[in-house]
Amino acid sequence: MEKLREKSEYEGNPVGLSKTTATAMANELDRHLSSFITLYNQYHKHHWMVEGPQFRDLHLFFEEHYTQIHEQYDAIAERLTVMGYCPTCHPAKQLELSYIQHEEEGVFRIREMLKKDMEDEKTIAMELRKSIKKAFEQEDFATKSLLEGILLKTEDRCHHIEHFLGEDGLSIGLIAKPDDIMEEDGEPARGQNGKAKTTKKSKA
Repeated sequence: MEKLREKSEYEGNPVGLSKTTATAMANELDRHLSSFITLYNQYHKHHWMVEGPQFRDLHLFFEEHYTQIHEQYDAIAERLTVMGYCPTCHPAKQLELSYIQHEEEGVFRIREMLKKDMEDEKTIAMELRKSIKKAFEQEDFATKSLLEGILLKTEDRCHHIEHFLGEDGLSIGLIAKPDDIMEEDGEPARGQNGKAKTTKKSKA
């Protein structure tokens, strides 16, 4: 197919942003776009693979997150076109641009999956703050506002994951390894068969 223009070619914009500002912020947005798509795919994997007593809650939780992230990266891509640039769309190029790495292939404990999601959300939040500062310095206030809204929801997702990482008596065998569960004396809680047992409670 014949290209109308190259991916890196600046088309101009109708909103009064200089080429310098548009180029600087387009580079920022393209990194975020690729990273959000990476996280979107990872949440999908976790949505498919979750099982156990909290299956329904976590299944819907992951779906809520990837749905929200889809809306966010779509808004980022739309903003790139407003600036006069083409978003990075090829999966291989997105992997190169992403500042987070997708989880390896295979099945992991739910707790480990959640930890990975929380760490990636944290990384995205930190990178968004840098871009918000840059947008302010470039006087690109619309991009600043867009990223601030995305940052708030990113922080909320990270906070909600933290709640799921709290120990729960019904699911502790599912989300924790035996050595994660401690007796009162500080030793791992294990039964006679070597399997994890619940933490003892002190008598009143």
